[in-house]
Amino acid sequence: MGIPDHQVEKTISSGASRVRNQIQWARMYLVKADLMDSAQRGVGKLTEKGYETRLDDDAVYDLSKKVQGTFDREYKRKKPKKTEKVEIDDAVADDEAHGGILIDILKNLSPSGFEKICKRLLTEVGIHDVQVTGGAGDQGIDGTGVIKINDVVGFNVIFQCKKYKEAVAPSHVQDFRGTMQGRADKGIIITTGRFTNEAKREAVRDGVPPIELIDGERLVSLFEKYELGLKPKVVYDVVPDFFEYYK
Repeated sequence: MGIPDHQVEKTISSGASRVRNQIQWARMYLVKADLMDSAQRGVGKLTEKGYETRLDDDAVYDLSKKVQGTFDREYKRKKPKKTEKVEIDDAVADDEAHGGILIDILKNLSPSGFEKICKRLLTEVGIHDVQVTGGAGDQGIDGTGVIKINDVVGFNVIFQCKKYKEAVAPSHVQDFRGTMQGRADKGIIITTGRFTNEAKREAVRDGVPPIELIDGERLVSLFEKYELGLKPKVVYDVVPDFFEYYK
């Protein structure tokens, strides 16, 4: 969309990308207005109404007011009494809220706990002989492993785990690459935060060994894919228009 880097790199109080957060809210509004289908996680699909609708500025304003009105009505209808416990309405909550919860849990793990769960993730991904080696004097290496190409050939891997809220700078990538020299063919940096655009460019700079970067967003996707600490659920919505033909 041509969004400038300085805008993309802005974050909200939780450390998440402000642009991504705004996109998630926009997607939720479109789903609430029946312009987008959210039945399949990670896939955005326009409904028939969405295909037919053309949104100008006035229409966007009217849509947002209408959807906000449904939020207000649902809140009033479900507003608990003082003696009742507050329950989160999954239909109103952002369908990606579990990602923020997951990242918060990972950030609050002990350093050794985060290294161990990264070991579990890398093992699930298919890296062999993953070992956690972090500790005093680890020189930035938290663990090692082997990527098996076939029964004979393999590549040594080292990884680094960073429980960050802020962005990982290019200097961290450069330092880690220096640690790699003579020890591994491939490096992986895993963080609960994010990487600056300069860090991403440094990771794939020509003439030096590339480094794989796994930020918080990608970390959530991997935990989803391998269902680590996450339990998928299926939600069905009734589509009344489907039954009109049979009346």
